[in-house]
Amino acid sequence: MLILVLVMFLISFAAASITFSPGLAVRALAWGAADVYDHLKFPNRTLKAADTPFSFERAEELSRVRQFFEMDPHVNDFEEFLESTKTQAFIVVQDDQIIYEEYFNGAKQDSIVTSFSVAKSFTSALVGIAIEEGAIGGINDPITDYIPELLEHDARFADITIRDLLLMSSGIRYVEALPYGDDARTYLHPDLRSQALTQTEILEPPGKEFHYNNYHPLLLGMVLERATEDTVTSYLQSKLWEPLGMEFDGSWSLDSERSGFEKMESGINARAIDFAKFGRLYLHGGNWNGSQIIPRAWVNQSVQEESPRRGDSYYSDDFGQELTTVSEGGYYKYMWYGLHREGAPDDFFAAGNKGQFIYVSPSKDLIIERHGEEFGIDFMDWIELFYEFASRI
Repeated sequence: MLILVLVMFLISFAAASITFSPGLAVRALAWGAADVYDHLKFPNRTLKAADTPFSFERAEELSRVRQFFEMDPHVNDFEEFLESTKTQAFIVVQDDQIIYEEYFNGAKQDSIVTSFSVAKSFTSALVGIAIEEGAIGGINDPITDYIPELLEHDARFADITIRDLLLMSSGIRYVEALPYGDDARTYLHPDLRSQALTQTEILEPPGKEFHYNNYHPLLLGMVLERATEDTVTSYLQSKLWEPLGMEFDGSWSLDSERSGFEKMESGINARAIDFAKFGRLYLHGGNWNGSQIIPRAWVNQSVQEESPRRGDSYYSDDFGQELTTVSEGGYYKYMWYGLHREGAPDDFFAAGNKGQFIYVSPSKDLIIERHGEEFGIDFMDWIELFYEFASRI
């Protein structure tokens, strides 16, 4: 039976005219769909706890947090809701103090949780730092300045800039269909550099349309490697993990031992409380206890909508319309999502598969972090829950 399934899988790849990798097929068959314990399957590079750790102060206000969340129609008993939605960790920080921190479904304070696409927001931060340091010339640099071999694949890659990748608007084909779609290939393939270099196809000029695409962070990872002459994990260690005082070891999953390339689309693994520090850094405009870790201008560019606004046709997948149901409108900018607030700074958030969120509301000096084994409720229901909680507290 297993042989028959493998044969069918091979045929589906051939029918799609996509270069087949035996390693990919074996992983797809053995591992199946992505889950939050994949960090136990992939090799990784270690992120070492900081020499000088930072710890949040605590001012636990469990009853107040429960009260405001339980005003939502989705929620009756808050802890019961979190348990039933397969939540692992839920943390609320306000005014730099933890006011709620609880763990569910077998997870504990010392459990490792994963980022999935929250890693993209870390990648965006590293790009901003590399630009500030002069390793990357600027956001409008063509990606072929750093990855010239793309020109051998298609001369039109010269038109794609770093900014196009950050905005998810490169014009590069991305097909989500299973089992042979780009979601599987950019997640499971044991040589992600090769995939990004040889399996990408340009469909339209850059800048025309938003299309969420995991080739973008892979290409940005290659730009970072070449510009900094360092591994992405090492660069993260020195530029963010150490300066932010991460209290515990973490890791970044790799595509394979042989290739040794970070899974740029996902795969940062750490304790939940250390992810909250990344939210705190952006809440404070890239400043960490008096040190400007990321340029404030980069943080502002990353989480504020383009002016003038991009037209409705840019979000052709109804992305903007969905976020409008939550607030006065939403957008995607430099691998962060944004939500408008009338008369106040916009909320923004990093998000990943299975419901990994770092949600920041600057007007309320608030960070909400949720990690889960599954979404449990719709993606937009979580966002509405966070937005309304931030409106009430």
